[in-house]
Amino acid sequence: MKTKLTGIRGTLLYAEPMSKHTTWRIGGPAACFFIPADRSDLITYLKQLSTAEPIFWLGLGSNLLVRDGGIPGSVILTTQLNQINIVNTTDWFIEAGVSCAQIARQSSRAQLGGGTFFAGIPGTLGGALAMNAGAFGGETWPLVLSVETIDRQGVVRCRKPADYQIAYRSVQGFEGEYFLGATLRFQAQNAETARQGAQHIKKLLQQRKNTQPTGLPSCGSVFRNPKPLFAAKLIEQAGLKGLRQGGAEISEKHANFIINTGGACAADMEFLIKKIQQTIAEKYQINLTPEVRCVGISSPCTSLASPPVVDK
Repeated sequence: MKTKLTGIRGTLLYAEPMSKHTTWRIGGPAACFFIPADRSDLITYLKQLSTAEPIFWLGLGSNLLVRDGGIPGSVILTTQLNQINIVNTTDWFIEAGVSCAQIARQSSRAQLGGGTFFAGIPGTLGGALAMNAGAFGGETWPLVLSVETIDRQGVVRCRKPADYQIAYRSVQGFEGEYFLGATLRFQAQNAETARQGAQHIKKLLQQRKNTQPTGLPSCGSVFRNPKPLFAAKLIEQAGLKGLRQGGAEISEKHANFIINTGGACAADMEFLIKKIQQTIAEKYQINLTPEVRCVGISSPCTSLASPPVVDK
């Protein structure tokens, strides 16, 4: 960063290891890593950046693979943008850094329906908006009344859902604009209906815990489901469970998870991602689309010198 910054109140770090900020516990350094104090501090920071400065927005670091060479430019952590403002009985304005789990909890406690599916999304609202994240049959954008965005000059805009092209795990909108928050509309319901909904989600979460490697570093589901099929089933049928590369392994518990068993690097993960895609394309003529986002600069990984092995 060549621009001399003034007036910022947040924390600015240099060469910050992204492995500290991703659920895979993998990633090279961010050239600049900014944690804004609040929205106005973020605007102050953006207004001073050079137009040539690359920007990357980070939430909880799930569904994200940062390559071993790191990220040039500025990484902006959004988790400090964590305010929830109640507009009326059913409508809440929620900032981008609020975790989806918190949205599920607070809307349930307020006896509001429609938001409990957020309990199954391991990220923030900003990330959920960017990819129309979903779980347990629910998706983010059907709840959206409006969104606030910010561009790299710090200009804030209000947008409507009709301004975007929304599909399964896909949102197409305005290049150079990033989500600051959204007004979500929940459903009013009585106490008994709210209790039953909360109990149902609790059962689903327990089922997920029983069937997914939730105690190990992962990014969540690696691939989108090629509806009406399931990526995990295809990967399992192809005999890829347990395939390893370095410290990375296709989970024996759930084939759509790749776990960091210890010491894995991003190149290990990318190797297995490409191996899965190649195998499924050859066996079933199906092109699996990654749900995980791969960013940053590639760098050599010594574990690639050895061939992948399967531990059974």
